[in-house]
Amino acid sequence: MKPTLAHRVVAEFTGSMFLLAAVVGSGIMAERLAAGNVALALLANTIATGAALVALILAFGPISGAHLNPAVTLADAWMGGIPWRETPTYIAAQLAGAIAGVIAAHTMFGLPLVSVSTHLRSGPAQCFSEFIATFGLLAVIWGCVRSRPSAVPFAVGAYITAAYWFTASTSFANPAVTIARSMSNTFAGIRPADVAPFIAAQLAGAFSATLLFRWLTPSLEAAAPAVLIKHDRQ
Repeated sequence: MKPTLAHRVVAEFTGSMFLLAAVVGSGIMAERLAAGNVALALLANTIATGAALVALILAFGPISGAHLNPAVTLADAWMGGIPWRETPTYIAAQLAGAIAGVIAAHTMFGLPLVSVSTHLRSGPAQCFSEFIATFGLLAVIWGCVRSRPSAVPFAVGAYITAAYWFTASTSFANPAVTIARSMSNTFAGIRPADVAPFIAAQLAGAFSATLLFRWLTPSLEAAAPAVLIKHDRQ
């Protein structure tokens, strides 16, 4: 039976919730155990996030595509992989799930359900990092989905794991993740004032990568329904 829109939206919500629980929860655990060693804390946070991404895409991809990211959903809609009329519902589910994931992580570690972040992440270098991070993410997705769609979950997990370290921003690359992390005054947080520039850079990166691959591979639209994993839709 083909998943209905309701099935796909719940998959996006649940996947986004577990993604943020992994990002924020592992950040809290890492900071508590690293004894002030920021590099070690970031390494632990990175490994947990990359591993969770692979698992979540494999689990929810056959249902909804496991976008778990408004930038990916918008790029896929542009290429015809998801109807525009369904896009707002996908994005709302991703955002709601991401916020729920932050609340879940805080609950697991005995913290207030929501705490406004004071973690400074501002300036041109940080924003350019988000442009590069999201450009690379969409490039990996579009580049792999055409020829090796089964490799996409592993490619995405590997790319985000690497991008945590080669970008100054630690690679948020996801508007829903960015908004949700502003509600966590922990290792993974971001000040609310820094959210809008991050999101603008992320959307610009996703648009630019999609535009490039649309030129590089004119048949790109044929692969759009398989982002991130081929899934049935009504």
